[in-house]
Amino acid sequence: MEKVVVSILLSSVLGIVLLVVGLFLGFSVMLGREKSSAFECGFDPVGSSRVPFSLRFFLLAVIFVVFDVEIVLLFPAVLIIGSPLMWLGGCFMLLFFLLLLFIGVVHEWREGSLEWES
Repeated sequence: MEKVVVSILLSSVLGIVLLVVGLFLGFSVMLGREKSSAFECGFDPVGSSRVPFSLRFFLLAVIFVVFDVEIVLLFPAVLIIGSPLMWLGGCFMLLFFLLLLFIGVVHEWREGSLEWES
């Protein structure tokens, strides 16, 4: 029983000490408008928030996320190629998945979404 009380007191004291240290270290002085504002990857953070956003940039970012997820989905299939686990239906599903991705790339290419400069 004594060990439980000591451990509860020790963890409480340690938690309070860490909280106080965090409050002291986290206290920041407002140095100026530029230093206290967030940096938004090239956009002016102190200007108007109603600046039009580049739809081409957004579309390219979405395409990157889609094909990044595609790599994650293809990774297990690459690991089991050549093993007895890769049955005929699995091969057809993998080829169908790759065909869908290829059709998507061709569509984005023909639409002009992959061209950064117009």
